[in-house]
Amino acid sequence: MPLTLRSAAGSDVGRRRPLNQDSAVTSPRLLAVADGMGGHAHGEVASSVAVRALADLDAELAGTDLAGLDLLGVLARAVTAAADRLTGLARENTALRGSGTTVVALLFDGGRVGILHVGDSRAYLLRGGELLRLTRDHTLVQALVDEGRISLEEAAEHPRRSMLMRTLQDGNTVEPDLFHHEALAGDRYLVCSDGVTAVLGDADIQRVLAESAEPQAAVDRLIELANEGGGPDNITCVVADVVDSEEPVSDAGPELVGAAAAAPAD
Repeated sequence: MPLTLRSAAGSDVGRRRPLNQDSAVTSPRLLAVADGMGGHAHGEVASSVAVRALADLDAELAGTDLAGLDLLGVLARAVTAAADRLTGLARENTALRGSGTTVVALLFDGGRVGILHVGDSRAYLLRGGELLRLTRDHTLVQALVDEGRISLEEAAEHPRRSMLMRTLQDGNTVEPDLFHHEALAGDRYLVCSDGVTAVLGDADIQRVLAESAEPQAAVDRLIELANEGGGPDNITCVVADVVDSEEPVSDAGPELVGAAAAAPAD
């Protein structure tokens, strides 16, 4: 039986940032989060551009049969278009030069999931009570861990743990990871910015996803816990359940949250 996504999203400025530079979009086909680079000019513009490009993709796909679609190809084209748009904006307005964002996006066709990832926002899967991280951070400390030069415990406390090695940024060619995943009924996905993962460990995330009856309850609880842990960054997450298509779907999509929801459409 065909499957679909029932999702919820939320975004919060946190307790230490003056502005929310995160954006997200959800629909029965698409889950995506973008985290504007807080140390760069107008990260909220970069995240909005990325998420709106993905929302446009979702709108184009609405009502079409996605079976056989090149999921990874269409995701790659969407973020390339976003990078080109950001480069054009930076040429028009020098204040936007250096703008950048992370992006993680899942495009769903009723069984297959195409996943695109660049930066340190993450995608997780809860299946049968077990939590699996689907993405690998494009950070300096993750590279050091992969090379065996530091441990995971050392990475968590490393002074440069937030240094990104790959992003979507104006003037640069975006180089995302692209891969497929097979979904099953009963799966629960989490897509989130590092405002969640900088505070909550995998055990905390697993517990919230497993104990929350509905996606919205999980979103609200993750944001609440991240703020209780100090809220050092903007906090954005999308939680989605894979359900049989005959079950009610809570969102018609695309739904924007965070900076993209507040930004003008143009």
